[in-house]
Amino acid sequence: MADGERSLKINIKVHLNYQVPEPCMVLMQLEAAAMVHQIVENHALKLSGDPRLTRRTAGDEIGERVWLQAEGHLDCTYNARISLARLPVDLAVMGATPLHDLPAEVIKYLLPSRYCPINEFDFLADQQFGSREGGALIAAMSSWICENFTYDIGASNPTTSAQQSFEQRRGVCRDYAHVLISMARASGIPARYASVYSPDVDPMDFHAVAEVYMEGAWQMIDPTGMSSPQRTAIIGVGRDATDVAFLTSFGDLNFVSQRVDVEAVESDC
Repeated sequence: MADGERSLKINIKVHLNYQVPEPCMVLMQLEAAAMVHQIVENHALKLSGDPRLTRRTAGDEIGERVWLQAEGHLDCTYNARISLARLPVDLAVMGATPLHDLPAEVIKYLLPSRYCPINEFDFLADQQFGSREGGALIAAMSSWICENFTYDIGASNPTTSAQQSFEQRRGVCRDYAHVLISMARASGIPARYASVYSPDVDPMDFHAVAEVYMEGAWQMIDPTGMSSPQRTAIIGVGRDATDVAFLTSFGDLNFVSQRVDVEAVESDC
């Protein structure tokens, strides 16, 4: 990194606490991924009862999922320090990749998924955004969502679709991301969901953003306006929230408490 530039490191602390009425398998994905533009300097995942963990590579080979068997009580702590090195890009001047040039693994992100329908958003691109294309279109869509939606923790639940969020004009970060992803796909631009950590989220929690495929690479954009790519650590990616839930239980879990803290630590290089 050149003299005078500033590096950003973030400290992550997560604590999850659940009661487990009957033994069940749990799939977790809450560790920040090791990637070219984000270096995991140190990390520790601790679970009550010291269960045996089985690790599997997550979607698009970004991050890992962890299988474990929970019994009686599930108490989980995750601490990490991440160094971020993403360079800013001007999405508004980037061009869309022609459909016939898309890599095979990207094509699935043009298609509808559980929370992200496409047909319901076909009309909006022409009506609301006119002749914009590529990155300029995505930037305009994201700004429109940010300006016209209300961030409301009680407005949605785990079954809320992008169409429902669009009709209500309210939701939380996952809903904002689902709407932008649906709008992008309806416009012929591949888009995926990213589960992330950012120190700028308010109220602090796990966060969600969108990524769109532009000029041969994935570009991050946050329709809530709270985070930026340079201040965001990716946990994992997928078609929508289904693919990157921080915890999925194959049996009953009773919520007790949850806390997520992300702190930025800036320093001169």
